Amino acid sequence: MTSSSPCQDPTATAGPGTGGKDTAELPGDRLWSRNFRLYFTARSVATLGDTMLPVALSAGLLSYGYSAGDIGLVMAASTACFAGLVIFGGVFADRFNARAMMIGADLARVGTQSTAAVLFLTHQVRLWEIVVIAVVNGTCAAMFQPGVASTVVRVATDVQGANGVTRTAESVAGLAGPALAGVLIGFVSPGAVFAVHASTYLVSAVSLILLRLAPLPPRPAATRGGPSTFRSDLAEGWREFRARTWMWGVIVIWMGYMVFVIGPYVPLAAGQIIPEHGAGAYGLVNSALGGGTAVGALFAIRVRARHPLRAGALALFAAVLMPGSVGLDLPVPVVVGCVFLAGTGWAVWSVNWATTVQTQVPGDILNRIHAYEVAGSLAMLPVGQALAGPASAAFGARHVLQAGAVVALLVCVALLAVPAVRDLRRAPTA
Repeated sequence: MTSSSPCQDPTATAGPGTGGKDTAELPGDRLWSRNFRLYFTARSVATLGDTMLPVALSAGLLSYGYSAGDIGLVMAASTACFAGLVIFGGVFADRFNARAMMIGADLARVGTQSTAAVLFLTHQVRLWEIVVIAVVNGTCAAMFQPGVASTVVRVATDVQGANGVTRTAESVAGLAGPALAGVLIGFVSPGAVFAVHASTYLVSAVSLILLRLAPLPPRPAATRGGPSTFRSDLAEGWREFRARTWMWGVIVIWMGYMVFVIGPYVPLAAGQIIPEHGAGAYGLVNSALGGGTAVGALFAIRVRARHPLRAGALALFAAVLMPGSVGLDLPVPVVVGCVFLAGTGWAVWSVNWATTVQTQVPGDILNRIHAYEVAGSLAMLPVGQALAGPASAAFGARHVLQAGAVVALLVCVALLAVPAVRDLRRAPTA
């Protein structure tokens, strides 16, 4: 899922505790086919542009006198459209052509971001226009995202390796994108960042156009004895989602993670670190998170657990250190180290989760299942963000972060306590 879903973001051991017998390594030359190189280019370049956008949007709107609340409104407009429409995007991707939808979404965003660039470069910025652009972008993202899962398994023989290197590239983009945006804003203007962002979507669209994919087998013409309709496809996706205890079990647990851990962490951590140690220290902590995520993704490429979700849940214990270190007011160097380890564990879980979804779900329903998974993962994030302020006012920010660390610990325990999650075996195609 985009953002903080189970598919998007181990200990030092190779697996869940059975030594070398629990792991296997696949040769790297199985990964970098022509199709995967094109897909990797599309995803990594577009992600670089996406990481530049928040900096440009914030700096640009503030320079025209708009408030932090206005910035939040624009971001919320995009997120709400994505979360609300991604399930329908999954149905469209399964009914029609997922790659064509991804290309169309990219080309539409070339237009929206080019429009935003013109507005900022010509000093004709009006908030309602930026909100409309955000709505279109969120809708495009909802049409694009479901196709990601089915495309990975079509372009890569080594699905886990593909997820690992893509996650590594996303981590590097998370480090480089904001810095590049800052340079462009400093030397040119926020409009230049929007122009670059538009070009990244163009690169993505061209790369996806150049893919050479074998035709998919035809979908069944009927569902439960009747003709296949949009509504029946939507219902079938929900039935298939509910039929997989390991999937809906993780999503239900993840909702609590969003409310009590991820949602409060970002605003409260910034509020604790910046006033005491400065923005530089906060930037260093975020860089440590990105660096740890990159290392964890590389680790996940090489180490293949027989029970991937069990291994991922064990790795996720390291994520307890992220809210815990800030909540305990540890020295900045210690927080940096803790957040680095948290990012490593998060990435191992993320790669194993994405690989499990992509290899355990049949291709004809994968886009819909992935859409339900993304929507469920993101549903509670705004709740956690909204409750962060009132909770910190009532109990204190440090206590809320400490409680988040406890919940993060309980989430890992809960994942391991569900037999369908703990005992799910690795698919042979992974």
